[in-house]
Amino acid sequence: MNPICELLDLQYPILQGAMARIADSRLAAAVSEGGGLGIIASGGESAQWLEEEIDKIREVTKRPFGVNLMLLSPNLDELVETVCKKRVPVVTTGAGNPGKYIEKLKKNGILVLPVVASVALAIRVQRAGADAVIGEGMEAGGHIGEITTMALIPQLRDALSIPVIAAGGIADGRGVVAAFMLGASGVQVGTRFVVAEECTVSHAYKEAIIQAKDSDTVATGRSTGHPVRVLKNKLSRQVLALEKNMADPEEIARLCTGRLWDAVRNGDMEMGSVMSGQIAGLVQKIQPAKEIIQEMFEEAEEVYENRTTFCRSGSTVFRNGSKSI
Repeated sequence: MNPICELLDLQYPILQGAMARIADSRLAAAVSEGGGLGIIASGGESAQWLEEEIDKIREVTKRPFGVNLMLLSPNLDELVETVCKKRVPVVTTGAGNPGKYIEKLKKNGILVLPVVASVALAIRVQRAGADAVIGEGMEAGGHIGEITTMALIPQLRDALSIPVIAAGGIADGRGVVAAFMLGASGVQVGTRFVVAEECTVSHAYKEAIIQAKDSDTVATGRSTGHPVRVLKNKLSRQVLALEKNMADPEEIARLCTGRLWDAVRNGDMEMGSVMSGQIAGLVQKIQPAKEIIQEMFEEAEEVYENRTTFCRSGSTVFRNGSKSI
């Protein structure tokens, strides 16, 4: 049995990305009902909001779900208390090392899956008791690291004894198979779930992703130490101009404050922060979350079954007669 399906009690080894201001109980419930792990994103939210969202998801699904804790949240301790109080099945973490919280979470029966962008951090969280890690490449939308998914995942697999979940640049069955070939036991998907029917973002946000091409994202905020991948627009151009002129990071922060909300709720595609992964060019339509999951894994099965078409010529692998390809 797949180790992620076994660990998390899932039908498919897929997690929905924890997208702040986007991933609420409605989307998470739809993903969980579809056989994956839906995740409520608590970043930027109050403990009361989180408690209400946990209650809402439990009203509509008995399937496992998770909560993401953004470690930079000013109210992090309150959020940790909330997930412990509500006995959430799974917690994912982002933006740092959750080591100081892992023991407390696990004592409350919570599985802990930190998002990591480097082997060094992955080793630290494994030592602290993490149950698995989510290795996120810089292809992902939102806050990113510096290493690509293709380079990161096999290095994590070689360095760790716990399961690895691949994130960043995965939106179809080909990406799923590629992640498994790199050593992952599961995948985390964000951008494609933004266009799920059950996702509550503005219609303009969904259409912007559907219309995006391969080169339509950019990483902003590198000079602040917190790079963010977004769709190119007026806001991203202004941020990049400030960075080019070596502006004070506080000036950049002021410009960006509240901009994600403007995109998510108000549909502002010019001055909103439209977070999206590089894989947006593969996202073509709005679908139910369950259909997205089924489609991805049906395609993955087909790609895997047809792998010999791509790899074999006669009895040799990756070779054409006696000459290497």
